[in-house]
Amino acid sequence: MSRTDDTKLIERCIEGDRQAFESLLVLYEKPVFNTALRMLNSRDDARDVTQTVFLKVFENFGSFDPSRRFFSWIYRITLNESITWLGKSKRLEPLQLEAVDEAKGPEQELQSANLSAGVQAALMTIKTDYRTVIVLKHFLGFSYSEISQILEIPEKKVKSRLYSARQLLKDALTRTGMH
Repeated sequence: MSRTDDTKLIERCIEGDRQAFESLLVLYEKPVFNTALRMLNSRDDARDVTQTVFLKVFENFGSFDPSRRFFSWIYRITLNESITWLGKSKRLEPLQLEAVDEAKGPEQELQSANLSAGVQAALMTIKTDYRTVIVLKHFLGFSYSEISQILEIPEKKVKSRLYSARQLLKDALTRTGMH
């Protein structure tokens, strides 16, 4: 969705249009959930954080700056809520993976699930700041510029943090014998 379309929906939300809010929910629920899932490693926690994010969005439309991009705003809320949740719970649960390609045989599914679980476990061992940039860049596909906007840090710092994060992830994977 374009920046203009988002802004129009937000304006309608501020005016009390519930259908506009439902439209935003439909557009952003899955990306918000996936971000929370990658940060928290728990589907239940990610669902809770997703609900909290949309509640905060609904309550804080008035503080949204229309000169900024909505996705940056909602992802920042998602990351903040995920970080807060991590601070409260400090739980590590295995990620429940579903087969992405149903044409895979059982061996490929097991190998893929083991690889995904290993990467996710390694990801959970690195600090939140580093995990965040890995998730935004490699799992959600954001550009450096978009990550800079979401995290409200200079693009140069995004690149530096991503480099460090990759090194930390590589070290974590090496320790587990996956690299």
